[in-house]
Amino acid sequence: MAKIVHDDVLDGALNVVKNNCTRMTACSQQPTTYTEGNATYALADVTMASGDFTAADGDTSGRKLTVAQKTGVTVDANGTATHVALLDVINSKLLYVTTCTSQALTAGNTMTFNSWKIEIADPA
Repeated sequence: MAKIVHDDVLDGALNVVKNNCTRMTACSQQPTTYTEGNATYALADVTMASGDFTAADGDTSGRKLTVAQKTGVTVDANGTATHVALLDVINSKLLYVTTCTSQALTAGNTMTFNSWKIEIADPA
């Protein structure tokens, strides 16, 4: 028997990120807690708002949430960024973590968070 899911169900999960993410950080390693994503491993951060996220049909199925590019972000600490974290600062929650292309960062310089996406596929 085939499996189906309505777009509203997938959008519900993506909307938790869209409606609650208030900060994006570049991290030196994978954070597993809010404190690690916000401070311990954070090299740079930028304020986020719901307008920085766009929901649409997925590239192959399901739904996706595209995160807007952020340029001119001040680097706070030296290190190599390997992960990006999305945080809910108000509720101290680590919402989502992904890998990124490894990039050496130097405090005082600026960096760019390229646009990227979170995708949830339809059930197979």
